[in-house]
Amino acid sequence: MFRGAKAAVLAFLLAGAVFAQQQSAKAPATSPVFAVEGLGQGAVPLDGPWQFHAGDNPRWASPSFDDSGWEPIQVTGSWGSQSHPGYTGYAWYRRHVQIHTVGGSQSKYALLMPLVDDAYEVYWNGKLIGRSGKLPPRPRWYYSSLIRSFDVSSPESGTIAVRVWKSPLLFVDPDSLGGLYGPPLLGDADTIAAQLAATNAETMRQNLYDYTLVILYGFVTLLSLLLWSRNRKVKLFLWLAIFTATPVFLFVIQGVLLIPIYYGLGRGFNQPIYALNHVSLWFLLLYLLRLDENQTLVRWTRALAIVTVAAGVLDGALAFFWGSAGAGMLGLDAVLTTVILVVEIFPFVIIGIGIRQRLGPSRWWLAISAFVSQMINTIADASSAGQRFTHWTLYYKVTTPLFMIFGVHFTAADLAGIGLFLSILYAVYRYSMEQQARQSALEQEMQSAREIQRVLIPETLPSLEGFAMSSAYQPAQEVGGDFFQIIREEEGSTIVALGDVSGKGLKAAMSVSLIVGILRSLSGEKSSPLQMLESLNRCLCGRLQGGFVTAIVMRLLPNGAVILANAGHLPPFLNQRELEIEGSLPLGLVSAAEYGEVRIRLHPGDQLSLYTDGLVEARSATGEIYGFERLHALFASRPTAQQATQAAVAFGQEDDITVLTLTRLAAGEESTTSLTAPFLEPVTADS
Repeated sequence: MFRGAKAAVLAFLLAGAVFAQQQSAKAPATSPVFAVEGLGQGAVPLDGPWQFHAGDNPRWASPSFDDSGWEPIQVTGSWGSQSHPGYTGYAWYRRHVQIHTVGGSQSKYALLMPLVDDAYEVYWNGKLIGRSGKLPPRPRWYYSSLIRSFDVSSPESGTIAVRVWKSPLLFVDPDSLGGLYGPPLLGDADTIAAQLAATNAETMRQNLYDYTLVILYGFVTLLSLLLWSRNRKVKLFLWLAIFTATPVFLFVIQGVLLIPIYYGLGRGFNQPIYALNHVSLWFLLLYLLRLDENQTLVRWTRALAIVTVAAGVLDGALAFFWGSAGAGMLGLDAVLTTVILVVEIFPFVIIGIGIRQRLGPSRWWLAISAFVSQMINTIADASSAGQRFTHWTLYYKVTTPLFMIFGVHFTAADLAGIGLFLSILYAVYRYSMEQQARQSALEQEMQSAREIQRVLIPETLPSLEGFAMSSAYQPAQEVGGDFFQIIREEEGSTIVALGDVSGKGLKAAMSVSLIVGILRSLSGEKSSPLQMLESLNRCLCGRLQGGFVTAIVMRLLPNGAVILANAGHLPPFLNQRELEIEGSLPLGLVSAAEYGEVRIRLHPGDQLSLYTDGLVEARSATGEIYGFERLHALFASRPTAQQATQAAVAFGQEDDITVLTLTRLAAGEESTTSLTAPFLEPVTADS
């Protein structure tokens, strides 16, 4: 009986040992096992419930770890959309797999990972086989996640463990983020590579609309920069270039071209570029709705533009430290985002002021399309702010695709963006046509002014017996305000007039034509220089629209006597000495202004030099003015008008320059004249 009992005990212990050995060879009893039958050429999605646990422990990568107490979770969606909304930080996924390969199948396999939010590591039977990004304490993750594949050398029954880290949520992030967004795919290396290529190709096909916009925006950007470089005063083309260039950069940053960009760099540039895109639209609206002359609105636009771009730069700077974001950074992100969202209302102000103007069809289309596009974007952005607290679903309704063409989805924002872009191009085209017409009219005006100037500056000079005369005229612009006239009188005397009209262009040319006409009329009446200035002053008062004229009029007699009257002009030089002339008001300011006369006599060898203020006010590149000291030294050398003008131009011309010299000749010397003007070849006449 004792032997029987002993045998029974031994049998029981042996059975227990066998059972314990069998149990230790299996996975945890209550953990589900995913069976893969006949793995060879092909791939199998590892779907179904995975074991999930928030937190972090390196032991959780081990295949022998008992995860039976973990929470089951589906990998067809993020953990935030299931049982852990708003959770950030570490979490682990585990899946027990029992694989039966086909005989003769290759031993090289791979695992295709879906989109994972944010950084992660993949373990196969406790061995690290791949990662995306870098986990804390110095985390690095991608701004736009991409699917990745990792080699599995020899698939065998065991455990897949995925260690995931989710960054802190932004103010605009929903609470449905984090973790895996689909089941991993296990298969032979060739099939996985083909699947990865097919997935990327499908992603690119779905982005065809974005690629088309990149090419179109890029072309318009280059064209706009070319037009702006030709005339940098037309800021419209600069803002159009910025408006079309910023989306190109945003597309690249946001992964449309499948270029992996780390989060800090991606969002760091995304935020200021996004702000700059908004700002460029504001300035485009200002120019295209003809509001750029509204100085109050322009100042507000500039101020808010600075605020918006600064907020974008600061918000982008936070991204470089977002991996360790605490309550302070989260609050600052909310404040900066709110500032940008509030300022998004400003385009409605510009549009509202613009539609009060008289708009043509192109500008009406622009105003309407800008309003619709901005309204959709504002609703989408505003509804995304703090959505994990408000639980508003308006953002998803606005961004839901309306229809699909050739696999490309189109949302309301896409359609509004297309309409806005086309309306801007059409408005810019109309603006350019208007500017071209205006430029043609201006060119015609300048041509008319040049024709008038041929009357103001004589093409040839009369010969003056007993005198050598030289003159030079060099306008700072195509049409200047300087003038001089040499008018011979019947009894042998000569009227010499030189002056400077304030202003430039056709307005100045018309004023000078009036002066020349009056001078020629007065010379026939035997008026004295003083009487001529008084008559000119009375005629010009009230006709110059706030302008004025400085002038010298003198009568030159054959015996060398000179009678000179001055109206606010710089006194002439007699040889190296400046003539002392009593000060007086310019013409056209006060109708009752009084002028005096000065009488001098020129002896053989004396030189009388008249000039306009462009000579003494020449300015060098360093800002130094030519000045009276240099002027005295110049006239002491007895230069011709051409030599004096060239000296000022070489120093640095800023204003019109006119110089006239009269040299008294000795008896028997032959008189000469010389005239230099920009519309003439140098002319020399001997008498």
